[in-house]
Amino acid sequence: MNVIIFGATGMVGQGVLRECLLDPEVKSVLTIGRNATAQRHEKLHEIVHQNLSDLSAIEGKLSGYDACFFCLGVSAVGMKEEAYQRVTHDLTISVARTLSRFNAGMTFIYVSGAGTDSTERGRTMWARVKGKTENALLQMPFKAAYMFRPAYIQPLHGIRTKTKLYGVVYAVVGPLYPAWKLLFPKYVTTTECLGRAMLNVAKRGAPKSVLENQDINSVCRDAS
Repeated sequence: MNVIIFGATGMVGQGVLRECLLDPEVKSVLTIGRNATAQRHEKLHEIVHQNLSDLSAIEGKLSGYDACFFCLGVSAVGMKEEAYQRVTHDLTISVARTLSRFNAGMTFIYVSGAGTDSTERGRTMWARVKGKTENALLQMPFKAAYMFRPAYIQPLHGIRTKTKLYGVVYAVVGPLYPAWKLLFPKYVTTTECLGRAMLNVAKRGAPKSVLENQDINSVCRDAS
């Protein structure tokens, strides 16, 4: 199995990259992003590319892949809808269109978030934009597309978030994770579990195209 990861330097991307490198069924991993991962592995290949909305310069390296894990994302805090849509919707769909042209048999997995609005008409801006992105991806000519909607994600194995605000939250909330897991098991997961679930769905599929946090944990348990 050959996979592509967008956003491998982010918290979720680091998690799925770790699981891909550990999995013997994954033969090669290509990461594409504005920064290198600083990791070394015999099956890891990296492309540092600044303009991710235009992949024309690297199109020749994008064929022959079975799955794409799209983990890029930004916080909507302080952003206007137009700017957030450019980063969240427009960039994602541009990448997906390019990949679908070169990989007809690809499974595309998009990391969205709990509370995403599939109607695209709700009052919460980020949820509308995420919903619009999900809906567009589900209409694209991939072998399959899956939308992952994790809630609280606990980073493991030294993985850290790049977002300063989230870093502060994790510093405060992280030590309480065992309690959150016990009290609210449907709403918490880990970078390890999320990565394993994404990889398992890429290999074997899932009975539905949108996976909420409890679905993610269920698939993770099945993969163990």
